[in-house]
Amino acid sequence: MVTHMKTTIDISDALLAQARKVAAREKTTLKELVERSLRLLLANGKTPKKPFRLKDRSVGGKGVQPPLREGDWSQIRSLIYEGRGG
Repeated sequence: MVTHMKTTIDISDALLAQARKVAAREKTTLKELVERSLRLLLANGKTPKKPFRLKDRSVGGKGVQPPLREGDWSQIRSLIYEGRGG
């Protein structure tokens, strides 16, 4: 016996728009496109084994120094590129 479950997922607007275009072009429903895509992905077995972790490359320091704490981005950028023609 096959059962169906209704669920809600959040998808970015751009991805949803792209999926709807593909579904329309293939004359199928969005539901069928999503189900078929999930079946292919799961059958392929190439899902990531562990999530990507960005390596910590921070440096020691004391954060933003007092003269810049209240500064705006343009002031900070000017100091970063000071004497470099930027």
